[in-house]
Amino acid sequence: MIACVKRMLVPAAVAALLATPAVVPAGAAEPIKIGFGMALTGGLAGNGKSALLAMKIWEEDTNAKGGLLGRPVQLVYYDDQTNPATVPGLYTKLLDVDKVDLVVGDYGTNLLAPAMPVIIQHNMTFIGLLGLAVNSEFHYPKYFAMIPTGPDPKVGFSEGFFDVAKAQNPKPKTIAIVAADAEFARNAADGARQNAKAAGLQIVYDKTYPPSTVDYSPIVRAIQATDPDVLYVASYPPDTAGMVRAIHEVGLNVKLCCGGMVGLQYASLKTQLGPLLNGIVNYDFWLPAPTMMFPGVADFLKKYQARAVAEGVDPLGYYLPPFAYAYLQVLGEAVTATKSLDQDKLGDYIRDHTFKTVVGDVKFGKGGEWAQARVLQVQFQGVKGNDVDQFKNPATQVIVAPEHYASGKVRYPYSTAQK
Repeated sequence: MIACVKRMLVPAAVAALLATPAVVPAGAAEPIKIGFGMALTGGLAGNGKSALLAMKIWEEDTNAKGGLLGRPVQLVYYDDQTNPATVPGLYTKLLDVDKVDLVVGDYGTNLLAPAMPVIIQHNMTFIGLLGLAVNSEFHYPKYFAMIPTGPDPKVGFSEGFFDVAKAQNPKPKTIAIVAADAEFARNAADGARQNAKAAGLQIVYDKTYPPSTVDYSPIVRAIQATDPDVLYVASYPPDTAGMVRAIHEVGLNVKLCCGGMVGLQYASLKTQLGPLLNGIVNYDFWLPAPTMMFPGVADFLKKYQARAVAEGVDPLGYYLPPFAYAYLQVLGEAVTATKSLDQDKLGDYIRDHTFKTVVGDVKFGKGGEWAQARVLQVQFQGVKGNDVDQFKNPATQVIVAPEHYASGKVRYPYSTAQK
C-alpha cells in the first residue's frame, strides 16, 4: 500500500503547484494551511482553474481582514490531473507531509470519492464542491457538499427537470435515458430513473456509453428509433459537446431535452455551441438573474471577472466559482465561530448552523447534503452567434424551475424552442 502511494505521488508531485510560499516571515504568525487537490490539467481543468481563482480571491479577502484566529490563511494545493488514481496520494501528502490544518475537496464526484478513505482515516472535516452523492457510500458525519441537490442528491439533481416535463400539456409519456459510464453520470441516471417512474414516464431507452466515445451520432440514432418524448442525458463536458452536435445532425425529434449535461454551464462550451443550445433545458446552480443576486455575489464576480481572462479561466464564472468561494466561507466561519481547528468541533458547527454565503443561505442536512434542494432548470433562448457577452444577459439563459427562482417561462416543445 505504501509503495502504491509513492507511485501515485511521483507524477502528482511533478505537477504540484503551491499557491503561496511555504516560508513564513520571521515574527509572523504561522499560517493556517488549507489543503486540497484540484484538477488543473486534464478533462476538468477548466473547472478546476476557475475554482482555484475563486479560492485565491477568498484567501486574499480573508487575509485582508486579518485572517482566521489572528493567523493568515494559506492555500496548499496540488494538481490531481483529473485522474482519480492520484487523489489518495495527494491527500496523504497534504496531511502527513505538509501537515495542513484543514482540507477541502475538488470539484467533481470522480475526484472527491477517492479522497474519502484518506479523509476518514485522518478524522478530518471535509467540504466537497459539486460532487453528486459522494457520501452515499461512506456515510461519514464530517463530510459536507456544496452541490445544492438536497438530502436525496441523486433524485434532487434531476427532479426539477421532471417537474418541467410534468407541467407540459400534453404531458410527455416516454423517455430515453443515456449516460456516460462514469460515477457522476451513473448517479445522475439512477436519480433520473426514479424521477421518471414518479412522473409516470415509460423508459424506452436506457443505456450508458464509454467516456472515450467520440462519435455520438449512432447513439442519437438509436435513441431516435425509440421515438421518446423526453431525452435525459447525463454527460461530462467532452461528451456534452459531441452529444449536442449529434442531436442536431440527426435531427432528434423530442419534446424536452437534455437535463444533466455538464459543460453547458461553461463559457467555452456556450460560445462553441452558440445557437445549437437554443431550446435545451439543463441543470445549473447559479446565474445572474434578479432572483439570485445574493449579498456579496456581485462584488465577488467583479473581482473574478477582472482577473479571469488574464488567468485563462472561464470569463463568466457563473457555475463553479461562486460555490468555490462559498465553501471556504463556510469553513472560515466555522473556524471563527468555534475559535478552533478541532475537526470534531468544526464538523458539529457546520452540521448545526446556517451560513450566509455568496450563493445564498446554506444549511446542511442528511449525509452532509443541503437540507433543501435548489437545482435550477435553465432553458437557452434566443442565442445568436458565438459571442460570450450575450450570456451575461439573463434572457439567453432563462430559469424555468424552481418557481421561486424562475426568471421566465419554458418554450415547449424542443422542436419549436430551437428556433
